[in-house]
Amino acid sequence: MSSLLLILLLGLASPQDGRPQPGERRLQAMKISERINMDGRFEEPVWALAPLATGFTQNEPREGQPAAENTEVRVLYDSQNIYFGLYAHDSAGARLVVNDLKKDFATDGGDIFEVVLDTFHDQRNGYIFSTNPAGAKADAQMINEGREVNVNWDGVWFVKTQIADDGWMAEIQIPFKTLKFPQRDVETWGINFHRGLRSQLRNEDSYWSPLPRIYNIQRVSLAGTLEGLEGISPGSNVRFKPYATSSFVENGTTGVRKGDGDVGFDVKYGVTSGLTWDFTYNTDFSQVEADEQQVNLTRFSLFFPEKREFFLENSGIFRFGGGDIATQGAANNASANDVFFFSRNIGLSSSNEAVPIFGGTRLTGRAGSYEMGFLSMQQREYGGSGATNFSVARLKRNILANSDIGVMFMDKEVKDSPRFNRVFGTDANFRLGQFTTVNAFIAKSSSPGVTSDDLESRLAFGYVDRAWQVKTAYNVIQSNFVNEMGYVPRRGIRRYDVDVRRTIRPNSRWFRLLTPHVVMDYFTDSNGNLDSKYLDYHFAITLQNGAFMEIGQNPSVEVLRRPFRLNNGRNVVPAGIYKSDEYFAFYRPDPSRRLQPNARWAMGQFYTGYKHSYTLGTTLRLNHQFNTSLNYTHNNISLADGRYKTNLLTTRVNYSFSTGVFLNALVQYNSDQRQWSSNVRFNVIHRPLSDFFFVYNERRNSLSGDLLDRSLIAKVTYMIQR
Repeated sequence: MSSLLLILLLGLASPQDGRPQPGERRLQAMKISERINMDGRFEEPVWALAPLATGFTQNEPREGQPAAENTEVRVLYDSQNIYFGLYAHDSAGARLVVNDLKKDFATDGGDIFEVVLDTFHDQRNGYIFSTNPAGAKADAQMINEGREVNVNWDGVWFVKTQIADDGWMAEIQIPFKTLKFPQRDVETWGINFHRGLRSQLRNEDSYWSPLPRIYNIQRVSLAGTLEGLEGISPGSNVRFKPYATSSFVENGTTGVRKGDGDVGFDVKYGVTSGLTWDFTYNTDFSQVEADEQQVNLTRFSLFFPEKREFFLENSGIFRFGGGDIATQGAANNASANDVFFFSRNIGLSSSNEAVPIFGGTRLTGRAGSYEMGFLSMQQREYGGSGATNFSVARLKRNILANSDIGVMFMDKEVKDSPRFNRVFGTDANFRLGQFTTVNAFIAKSSSPGVTSDDLESRLAFGYVDRAWQVKTAYNVIQSNFVNEMGYVPRRGIRRYDVDVRRTIRPNSRWFRLLTPHVVMDYFTDSNGNLDSKYLDYHFAITLQNGAFMEIGQNPSVEVLRRPFRLNNGRNVVPAGIYKSDEYFAFYRPDPSRRLQPNARWAMGQFYTGYKHSYTLGTTLRLNHQFNTSLNYTHNNISLADGRYKTNLLTTRVNYSFSTGVFLNALVQYNSDQRQWSSNVRFNVIHRPLSDFFFVYNERRNSLSGDLLDRSLIAKVTYMIQR
């Protein structure tokens, strides 16, 4: 696809007219004294007396139009809990789409209901609670209207559902001690409700307080108001969560077998209505799902996301510089964006082996106009590395309507060693009106023997409306900037990012969105000499039923000043200038379907030769209890010094016995690493936020079939809350 064709496509349509302005919606909460029996049936007479929230408005597919089906929500509360009663009418109730029962289920492929609570009524932050017709639960903590969303936040709450001939019903109970809010005689909260309707192939989203289609439920500045909450308290919010583990480990190479056991605990204390203090001792992550394996076709280290619950909780507080406002190119030889604070550096070695953690503490939350976070973790001695302390301090001041300025300090200290690494930075994040954002930061590192060229800085701009998305960023990382608590794949570079997207909404029965876009990532060295250039010319199509397809061209230029190795060190790419031009096509069907095959094909130059890539995948959902997926990626690579192929197979099997008992299996084959790996987890939630885990891990050599290692782990946690 040429750039000229794309420019023509960008001008096909003008922005849509008729933009509805969200009106102010108010709902009065009704206080009760009688007990609510949580069964999803609304048998208590008080439900009929409660004020009704109805008249939902679409934001997709027909912005501003009444929802296709009626949704009714009522709110009750007593001295301990707030209750929501949902009646989601559906004229085709027998065709409800329920994809999953697991905790924190994916909310984008089935019928769902969500509520957001802005308990400080600051029009910035909130809690999101989601459920589906089978009573699955998902919750999240949202900061700055979605700039930071912590889906790993876990609260104690309850839901029961019932499916009727004309829709489905839900009773939701949220204890006040689960939430943070200021102590006042009468509380006023921001609130909104979201209904996702996937039955009848409608693929519709509607909200009680109307939202323009470019926003979702996280936009609490446009939410309605919940009034009349009297005589309630957030409670002391003290949680004590001990754990015990037992494990068996076998090394297939040495034949050594070892059994072990351990105990530890986490404590969470609500210092104020806005601040939470956490303590952890002998921290253990043995129940965490294994990483998805990757094949490295770049000259940079691979990026694996954080999965450990302790570090994911409240992680948004420690985000610095506004996040990744500029995207990166899709070329396979591009590096991932840098991450200023990357918690995987704590308790994991460079080879992703677990390093024992003695314990730590964390203070996070808000006090007035300030948001703050402090984290200190003590890592035990491991291998040739001494005991190490990792500390992070973050302070932000909210200013204007939805902007902030802040500072951040990170310190890594190795015991009985002169080695240290410290990074200090300041950032500013501005939202100007509804569509424009500006982010900037500057940071300085300090390490032994380094006195200059130790800065990183970024300036970024973003504009997003109904028709256009424009994001640009300029980033400088000097050659001696060392951030051992972050992920920085390149140093000594200047980076220029541009991302321009046009959203076209044709008046069509089949097509919902046409999204042509151009993305450019341009890297130079400190002297302005070209290092890399990645370009994307893409055309994406979203159908009315949610199916997605995309075609495009990814030209790139790589300047290699030194050779590097591919194929796990078996092939060498010499120094030189390499121009590549990849073409690709991708298709993914309606995500509400029981069978969802997907495919991606790509071909083009690759350093000294060519590369053909094929990705085939499918997801099968027999019912809301059982689903499985398989993804297979094959690379056929021809280089000047030889040809080779890579194969990556990832298979998942998930079975939910109920909303509290789950069996998950992840089996992977990586020809680049020449190994098979499996991770099987059985999880029982035996009481709120209390789990039993039984985990089996195994790795084998894919050529010989020999055992590399395996482990069997049992872990139990028990949460006590006041």
